[in-house]
Amino acid sequence: MELFLVEREKWQKMKIVVLAGGISTERDVSLVTGSMIYKALRKNGHRAIILDVYLGYEGETEGIFDSDRDWAASISAVSSVNPDVSKIKAMRPDGDKNFFGPNVIKLCQEADVVFMALHGVGGEDGKVQAAFELLGITYTGTDFESAAMAMDKTVTKDLFRAWDIPTPKGIVIYRKENFKDAGSGHKHSVIFDKYVAENGSEEDIVFPCIVKATNGGSSVGVSIANERSEFDAACDEAFKYDTQAVVEQYIKGREFAVSVIDGEALPAIEIAPKQGFYDYKNKYQADSTVETCPADIPEETALRLKSLAERAFRALRYRSYARMDFMMDSDGNIYCLECNTLPGMTPTSLLPQEAAAVGMSFEELCEKIIAMAIK
Repeated sequence: MELFLVEREKWQKMKIVVLAGGISTERDVSLVTGSMIYKALRKNGHRAIILDVYLGYEGETEGIFDSDRDWAASISAVSSVNPDVSKIKAMRPDGDKNFFGPNVIKLCQEADVVFMALHGVGGEDGKVQAAFELLGITYTGTDFESAAMAMDKTVTKDLFRAWDIPTPKGIVIYRKENFKDAGSGHKHSVIFDKYVAENGSEEDIVFPCIVKATNGGSSVGVSIANERSEFDAACDEAFKYDTQAVVEQYIKGREFAVSVIDGEALPAIEIAPKQGFYDYKNKYQADSTVETCPADIPEETALRLKSLAERAFRALRYRSYARMDFMMDSDGNIYCLECNTLPGMTPTSLLPQEAAAVGMSFEELCEKIIAMAIK
């Protein structure tokens, strides 16, 4: 820890853009994540600002990093419902031609580093990271290749299987009317007369099951279908956010998360929602979930979770940091559900709690993330 503090002093007074917002369903979460990071960076002495990647900034940019403006003043807590993204898109008639808002690229190029506080599509899928690579902009988090792989739940599952990382059984489905065989070589079959399954059949769907959008996060577009009568509604919810959906084996048991920083796993945290499952509301509303860190589990189980998290980190070719989500059934079998490229940093988020369990404050966590980006 002493060495880490020396490094922090070395990079004091940096110009930092905290990039947040955007037009994904996780927009509100991203803004709160960004405000928390911004406050920590200011506390650490950095010349930080927050930019909404989509709305941008239309004011005077000269001396902007030295202004005394409170960039987090207008950001409120995460709502219990998803934001209406269409209203945000309506504020930028040219948004379909340029994802980046006014002055975003200019200010990111002027900054010493961009702290990525984006979540969901257009933030965690590697597109922004790829643009920054081409423009020579230094940014926090993993690179565009690993971000793109982790965002696609089907690719993630394929890599988990290749690396012998246990994961729930699942198949990919499309609406029958929207399916187009691109000659992938995968086997396809019609299920329930309404959907097309990729590399699977009707027999692979066992109730209860999980239905989730292929690309997305914060449990948006995720439902539990307990029987056939609930399946269509679950699919409708998933298809709001993607043209593909994953139908996955339902694992009943205890839920855990393990964050990995620079290839090394932090202590596991157990998540126990007071009602229902760990959905959008339970993730971001205070007192909705009981979180225990370090998790109250045998040492052997804790080490197993850490080992699987670190293996998943390597399988997806992550750099810097990420968070892996797990389920453990009543027989002690552990399943890795998915990986999160840019874990939340809100007041209820898991990564900061795991870092605190090893003596790292929120401010130190932010500095560690910056240090990895600079290195």
